[in-house]
Amino acid sequence: MAKVELTSLAKLPTLSKLRKLELSDNIISGGLEVLAERCPNLTYLNLSGNKIKDLGTVEALQNLKNLKSLDLFNCEITNLEDYRDSIFELLQQITYLDGFDQEDNEAPDSEDDDDEGNFSNGDEDDDDEDEDEAGPPGEYEEEDDDDDGGSDLGEGEEEEEDEDDDDDYGVRGEKRKRDPEDEGEEEDD
Repeated sequence: MAKVELTSLAKLPTLSKLRKLELSDNIISGGLEVLAERCPNLTYLNLSGNKIKDLGTVEALQNLKNLKSLDLFNCEITNLEDYRDSIFELLQQITYLDGFDQEDNEAPDSEDDDDEGNFSNGDEDDDDEDEDEAGPPGEYEEEDDDDDGGSDLGEGEEEEEDEDDDDDYGVRGEKRKRDPEDEGEEEDD
């Protein structure tokens, strides 16, 4: 929800599995306690470019026990004396502030990449597997065939019903060889 002119998080829905939230470049100046109530598992929070001015506003983030990375870059709070030390003292659960840890070591890119995959509750590689496993086997192949030949008016569905009514005949009305396994017949007709 970056750059959408948000002024408040009051209407934020409960997203208990959400781990990464982008709220950069909005007009948020307070009300951050909502995040702990509705997004308790956040590990990454980007509030850069908002109207956050003081430590009291950020104090509400103490209840985000899983928060590891916080970005307040381009917020007025960054102009405070000892800003970084104060935030790390106030939010002892975080490892990275504005992309750097307490010793000014840059956050690894891989941490952000891992968090991005959590929108689908898994890594990007798992997304492909989930698509393959969804639904009964072979269902998608049949649907694809119907979509290619049928019309939007349902004419293809009527044809399909006619075909299903008489399994002995193929699409062109030609007699098909029966599969003995389907009807319990012997192999030789």
